[in-house]
Amino acid sequence: MRTINRYIGSDFLASFIMTLLVFTFVMTLSAVVKAIDLLARGVSGAFILKVFAYNIPFLLTFSIPISVLTTVLLLFGRLSFDGELTAMRACGLTLWQILAPIILASIGLTFLCLYLNSSVAPRSHFARRQLLFSLGMEQPINLLEEGRFVRDFPGLMVYVGKKSGHRVEDVVVYELGEGGIERNIRARRGEINIGENKNVLIIDLFEVRIDQPRAKENDPTRSQYINAQHYPVRLDMSEIVGTRVLNKKTADMTYPELLNAIRRVRNLYPHLTPQELGKQRMSMVVEASKRLALSLSCFAFVLLGAPLGMISKRKESSAGVGISLLLVFFFYFFIILANSLVGRPDLRPDLIVWLPIVGAEMAGFWMVHRAN
Repeated sequence: MRTINRYIGSDFLASFIMTLLVFTFVMTLSAVVKAIDLLARGVSGAFILKVFAYNIPFLLTFSIPISVLTTVLLLFGRLSFDGELTAMRACGLTLWQILAPIILASIGLTFLCLYLNSSVAPRSHFARRQLLFSLGMEQPINLLEEGRFVRDFPGLMVYVGKKSGHRVEDVVVYELGEGGIERNIRARRGEINIGENKNVLIIDLFEVRIDQPRAKENDPTRSQYINAQHYPVRLDMSEIVGTRVLNKKTADMTYPELLNAIRRVRNLYPHLTPQELGKQRMSMVVEASKRLALSLSCFAFVLLGAPLGMISKRKESSAGVGISLLLVFFFYFFIILANSLVGRPDLRPDLIVWLPIVGAEMAGFWMVHRAN
């Protein structure tokens, strides 16, 4: 039994390392394009390597689960094709016993992914943003995070429901004063442009409704509403550029910071309505759920990949990679869906993230049990 465990375990680890290197390299191709752009601007090679290195932990959070699934599919497809699985089971071994070393490896990789997702990846992601910002390479439009209220601009708090390039939808702008909200601006859509002064962003809002609270507290009509087809909003970034300080996005927060922000969301955003607080909180809860789901996917992919590899009975790597990419697309579709629904807390996008994980584990347990 020890010999079989060593054989399967070593085969899995060798294949996993090779697959991880391939997938991580493919994912870094976009970073290579960025590196060429930096070189063209005369940036030093050491600086580029630093930016590149800070990008690796974030990529590993995605490439490790994909590599686990692909490796298991390829390994069990080959073992089944060569008849080695049949020989092992003829000796009295169950599929659970054959899977034991790979399950142990997947548990170890799950803890590694938890560490990456909770600490290393967000820190490196923020450090990379700071490096690019110090060089003036951080795009101003990236300061507006989709599905989250942003307070980086003096006297303003901005929410963007959806963002596609320079076009935005479901925009909310609060003009803040000493007494709280002085004006509430809502627009169905808008377009972001950079002003003549590069320290200014201009959002051209369309189909706008402006709520202007009246000064008198005893006035029965305390708010007056103004509708407009077009209304420009200027976002001053001079303070951000002058201090060279970036505020963290949800992707930049470590897991303890994220949980703390979720607990203190009412204190951090005292001006928001209960409905808007729900949206803000949900954007952070979805991010926390996504990180956990990505980490636990290593174990789920082993349970699902082993029986699927046995069924395919293919020795060629192309078949295993094809099945793997199809399953990964299905898995990440739910993550994208959850991210797009952060503005609808009533639909519980934080639970949608878990559907493929729970489904993969249930299907995997059932198929392994059936194979036994």
